[in-house]
Order: sequence, then C-alpha cells, then structure tokens
Amino acid sequence: MTVRINYDVLYFILIIFVFQVSAFAKFKENDKVEVYVNKVGPYFNVHETYHYYEIPVCSPEKIEHKALTLGEVLDGDRMAKSLYNVEFKKNVEDVKLCDKTYSAEQLGQIRDAIEDLYYFEFVIDELPVRGFIGHLSEEGILPHRHKMYLYTKLHFMFQYNGENIITANVSTSENHALDITEESPNVLVTFSYSVTWKATEATTKDRASFIKKSKFFPQTLEIHWLSVINSMVLIVLLVGFVVIILSRVLKNDFAKYNDDMDAEEDQEDNGWKIIHTDVFRFPKQKSLFCAVLGVGSQFLTVATGCLLLALLGTFNVHKHGQLNTAAIILYAFTSGVAGYVAASMYKMMDGERWVWNINLTSCLFAVPLFIVWSVMNSVAWAYGSTQALPWTTILFWYPSGLSYDSLVVVGYPLTVIGGIFGKNSASTFDSPCRTKNIARELPRLPWFRSAPIQLFIGGFLPFSAISVELYYIFSTLWGREHYTLWGILGIVYIMVLMVTACITVALVYFQLNAEDYRWWWRSIFTAGSASLFVLGYSMFFFYNRSSMSGALQTVQFFGYTILTCYIFFLSLGTVGFFSALKFVRYIYANIKMD
Repeated sequence: MTVRINYDVLYFILIIFVFQVSAFAKFKENDKVEVYVNKVGPYFNVHETYHYYEIPVCSPEKIEHKALTLGEVLDGDRMAKSLYNVEFKKNVEDVKLCDKTYSAEQLGQIRDAIEDLYYFEFVIDELPVRGFIGHLSEEGILPHRHKMYLYTKLHFMFQYNGENIITANVSTSENHALDITEESPNVLVTFSYSVTWKATEATTKDRASFIKKSKFFPQTLEIHWLSVINSMVLIVLLVGFVVIILSRVLKNDFAKYNDDMDAEEDQEDNGWKIIHTDVFRFPKQKSLFCAVLGVGSQFLTVATGCLLLALLGTFNVHKHGQLNTAAIILYAFTSGVAGYVAASMYKMMDGERWVWNINLTSCLFAVPLFIVWSVMNSVAWAYGSTQALPWTTILFWYPSGLSYDSLVVVGYPLTVIGGIFGKNSASTFDSPCRTKNIARELPRLPWFRSAPIQLFIGGFLPFSAISVELYYIFSTLWGREHYTLWGILGIVYIMVLMVTACITVALVYFQLNAEDYRWWWRSIFTAGSASLFVLGYSMFFFYNRSSMSGALQTVQFFGYTILTCYIFFLSLGTVGFFSALKFVRYIYANIKMD
C-alpha cells in the first residue's frame, strides 16, 4: 500500500505541476466514438443532478459505468455507456435508437421533468454536450394552454481535424417533439438520432475556447470588465486615502513622542505610546490563535496556487472534475504550510503544548468540513442525487490510479512534519517593547470605537470593493454563466488582500490610539468580518437573483456557502493579523522609550 501511495503522489504531481495531460483520443475512419450518458437535473438547480438512466429513457439491458476520477465524482458525474452508435466521420440520418412504451406513471415523471426544465449532459471524448429533454409551450390568454413536448430525436454535430474530435454538440428540434400534455397510458414513443461530421482547421488547443463559447450557458464578459474597472478605481482611492492619512498622522505622532520632554510631561502623555508595555502582550487562547493563522496561510497558498496553475494553463479547466482534483491535491500537499505557520507562531508565543496545537490545526477546517459535508451528503443520498458520495467510494475507491484515502492520509502527516520544522526553526518573538507582568487597565471607549463598529467597517469596505464581482462569481458557481476568466479572478484576489490589509492597519491604529491594546484577536475578526457580508449577500442572491428552489439545492447552496465564508474568514483574518503585526512593530520601533 505504501508503494502505491507514493506512485499516486508522484503521478499527480507530474500532472498538476509540470504539464497538461491530454486525454483526447485519436480515431480512425469508422472507429466507434463512445457516447457516455451522464446526468440530468433542473436547469436552475446546479447541484441537483441525477443519473441519466433514472428517468425513463432508452437504456441498455445491462448498464456499463465508466471509471471516473476523484474530481469527476465530486462534480456529480456518473457516466455510463449509451445505445448511440456513432462512428468517426460517418454521417447518418434518422437512426432508430429504440421504441419505448410509457406507462401513465412514467409519462408523469417525464412531464414533471419537463416542467422543471430538466436538461441532460452527455460526454463524448471528454467534451460535454447538453440539451433539454423537452420544452414547455404557453399558448393563448383566454383560454390559456399549457403544453409539454418530449424531444424524440437528437442531432449530433461534430467537427474534426485529422484523427481528433475538436467540437461536439447536440441539438433538438420542435419538428421531432411529441405532445405529452394529455394523460394517456401506454404511449409508444420512437426515439432516433442523426450524426453529422464536418472538417475544421481548428486544433485540440482550441477545444477550451469552443466550450467557453457554448450557447447552452450564457456569457456576460463586457459588463464584467466594466465592473472590474469600477472596483479597481474604488480600491486605488481607498488605499491611497488610508496611506496618505496614516502617513501624515504617524509623522506627527513620531515628532510628538520623540521630542525631549521631562518626566512630568511624559506622565500626562496619552495615545498609543502609553500602552507600549502592553501592546505585545500575547493573546488568550494562543493555540487556537496560531491554528487560525496556520490554516488561513494554507488557504491563501491554495488560492494562489490554483490561480497560478489556471493562468499558466497547466491543467484543462474545462475538463470534467480537473479543477476539483487540483484543489484537493493542493489542499492536501499544502497542509505542511498550516503546520509550519501555526507551530512557529505558537513557539514564538512561548507555547508548550505544541502537539495539541498541531492536532488543533489539523481539525480546525477538517471537522467543520466533515460535519457540513455529512449533512449535505445525507440529504443528497435521500434524494438519490449523483451529488451523494457512498461511504464505500470515499474509503476504497481508486480512480485513475489515485486512491481518495491516500489524499486524506497525506494531509495529517504533512501537517505534523510542517509543525516540527516550524517548532524547530522558530526564533523568539522580537518585540521592540518590553511587556510588564501586570496588564494595564482598559479605558472605557465611546460607542463609535467599540468592537462591533470596527467589525462592521472592517468587513464592509473589503466587501464593497468586490460586491459587484460577487454577482459574477456566484452566477458562475450557482448559475449557468459559463466562463473562467482567471486573470480577472486574480485581479479581484489581489484587490481583496490589499483592501483588507489597509483597513485592518487603519482600524488597529485607531484602537491603539484609544489605549486599547487587545489588537491581536481584533485584527483577525476585523479582517475576517467581510465573510459575514459575503454570507449576507449569498442569502440575497439565493432569494432574489437566482431561480434555485427545493430542499436539496437549498442545503447544497448554504452548506457550501458557509464553508466558503469560513475559508474567507480564516484567509482574510490571517492577512489582517500579519499586516497589523508588521504595522505595530514598525510604529513602536520608531519611538524613543524610557
């Protein structure tokens, strides 16, 4: 087992980090092109998918499933061979697929699917093709007629270059649609298909662009660029304002505090200098504090790694499940970052229970993930959705030579190894001020300097900078927008980090100037509070901007959204703390101490 895991690891490192693997098949004339049926589901419920053969359609007597990768399973794919007999470069017309007699119950199931705008997805040579199983027709006002039609013929259209399939599409026609509005038992339906092949000068490198231009899912790229420009202007003004104001204020503070004054004048001094003996007092719950920083650093590494891999084109983002696989592998192999950061910070804060700290770091995200996933998986299992993962799949499955359990097992050891390196390489906490044994009494603060107000400001400003972008991101994740502009996502990512750092530094300065030295946890919560605004926006999007409905989709949406907001909190909280730490070190290192 050990040897297998090692080869799995090496194999996927080569795939993800070195080159882009092409899974495109090469065909000779009249070779069979396998058409895999995959899934069906309501058009507006992205994560409510079922196996294609769960609806009454033409199916073989014995269903043969295709071996899937981990990412494809997590994406809800369940591919199986179909009855379509497609041959390379061979055009056919009106080939009968099967004759199917529908009972009243089966016809009702089809009508319900058409009513909910069910679409199907096939996969042909790694290319997804999609279409609707039927359509609704609203006719007249008085009387109003509500009709439902079942498509009985599919037309496959392929473009090829040499031995490679470049594009694959499927279309339906109202000329081959059966009216199933009336309830009538034992309806005989004849299903058929046609295939058309056409040569093209495009190459396999153009496959991704053709998929992106698919008309089945809409695109809104022009508006997207305008929103990015608006956000960038807002952020430049915001960051410039914070930097200019803080630099001028600090300049006056340094001049004031570094003047030669007698002891009596020093005693009457106020502001952030007077708390210099308490500002570097370590926070409570040091182990949890360091674990948050460790996991936050890990997710920042994962996000940066995914964006870089996508920008460099080292994996095919349009291939089924490949992005999911990349994110899982990056999360597993960056566990050492979490262990290193958490253990090194814990050691610098004079922590002694470093083993407990490493275990806490490992569980900080894994436990909430398991709880939320268990709820979502149980609901999906109850509905019979392909989004549900059986326990046997989780524990024993070996897709594409890589066992899922090997990914689970590799994370904890790397966290331990990173923790050991962090513990052994950590230096002492170099603070420019000496900390007294007895803590200074905290002053009463006015309401506008209280923690809730700081959290609101610290979360609202980063959120306002990306609020327009969130619509497009949510529309991609939970709607049918089909684009992957990784450059734009990279810009948004940098903007969020910049605004978070600047706002956290400004609010920490105001807090210290009010003689409140409890900035450690406050900096994390101030920066991470943007996740609450994201959560609030997600609720607005779900109820006012989307057409999602049903218990399954609701559980999936809010389950994934809560986990995303939690990751958002950990990541931005880490950025906020390290920015504040650098700022606090700077200002206290530049004043004269008694």
